[in-house]
Amino acid sequence: MPFAAAVVVGLAVLWPGGAPAHERTGVGFDRQTQQGTVTTVKELSCSQVNASGVPATGDTSTAEGSSAQQQESGTCKKATIRVDTGQDKGRTFTEIVQPDQSRQLSQGQKVVVAYEPSAPKDLQYSVADTNRRFPMALLAGIFALAVVVVGRLRGVMALVALAISFLVLNFFVLPAILQGSNPLVVAVVGSSAIMLIALYLCHGLSARTSVAVLGTLVSLVLIGVLGSLFIGWAALTGDTDDNTGLIHGLYPSIDMSGLLLAGVIIGSLGVLDDVTVTQTSAVWELHEANPAMGRRALYRAGIRIGRDHIASVVNTLVLAYAGAALPLLLLFSIAQSSVGTVANSELVAEEIVRTLVGSIGLVASVPVTTALAALVVSADRPGAGTTAPTAAPAPGAARGGRGRRRKR
Repeated sequence: MPFAAAVVVGLAVLWPGGAPAHERTGVGFDRQTQQGTVTTVKELSCSQVNASGVPATGDTSTAEGSSAQQQESGTCKKATIRVDTGQDKGRTFTEIVQPDQSRQLSQGQKVVVAYEPSAPKDLQYSVADTNRRFPMALLAGIFALAVVVVGRLRGVMALVALAISFLVLNFFVLPAILQGSNPLVVAVVGSSAIMLIALYLCHGLSARTSVAVLGTLVSLVLIGVLGSLFIGWAALTGDTDDNTGLIHGLYPSIDMSGLLLAGVIIGSLGVLDDVTVTQTSAVWELHEANPAMGRRALYRAGIRIGRDHIASVVNTLVLAYAGAALPLLLLFSIAQSSVGTVANSELVAEEIVRTLVGSIGLVASVPVTTALAALVVSADRPGAGTTAPTAAPAPGAARGGRGRRRKR
């Protein structure tokens, strides 16, 4: 209850009044966009395209080593795109798609178009990306159906908790950081709120859930302390790519290293929930199976289960981060950089610190949660902490007792 009260106070104090406005830069995600449809696609010689001067599509990526002569001799595509939303709804524009571009356009394809009002009229619109809303929505529907079919009521509660988590992120964490609040404090308060809502909503208001909450809280504190120490020690700025550079340019007051630490905490929360809930449930089930087990026996049995969980979860976390950074690792491999050089670069060092700090928190959550669960579940049996399991009565003695009662 004190922890929940502290989280409520933190939410009230840090609740944002709205992110400060800024002038659009027209770069990256800061561009104005509308929805569009590719109405026609015609093939023509690339040499004719260069002579006509029709602008190429916004995706200008080309294969490594391709030359202008190869492009001129190939077959290009002239696409006509209709704007479907905004004040220019119904307006059309054309773009040329080179044969070696990674994104090709086809008739009827839904696209996202970028709008730049300050450009000349015939250059105001360009294709920015493919519209992926339908396949993404369909995949989300399949996921929700699978969760409900397998998890039933628990699955429904898990989906509700997931929706609430997104609401907390969108309406509290992100606006509060943009408003200038300390990213670390915002991440701790937001993660704590998500943890309380998700765990109690999915698993009920009980001592078992409260133990999982306490174990997760202790591990989050450890991750925050270690992350803050090693991010500062390794001089990680958090400003390593175009997106973080754009954020820093729009909001110079944001502490980018603090934003990196906030990401470490929020990213570790989901796996921590899994570990602490599993460990708590394991100890509770062990107690139900053998109520005579004392605190020490419960702790030893729970730790044996936790060791298997640690091995699998830590490997999963490392592989998840490696998969996310796979294109970057491929670039270092192509450059034939040494392991030390790769690890020392800030892009990779951020992922290493993120992985190791999160893994330490996961490892620590197992003994902490197991000890708390063993202590709480056996609290109704005073003196059970050091007692060994009680031996069962001899079968003969039991039969003899029943025989004497029948004789009387």
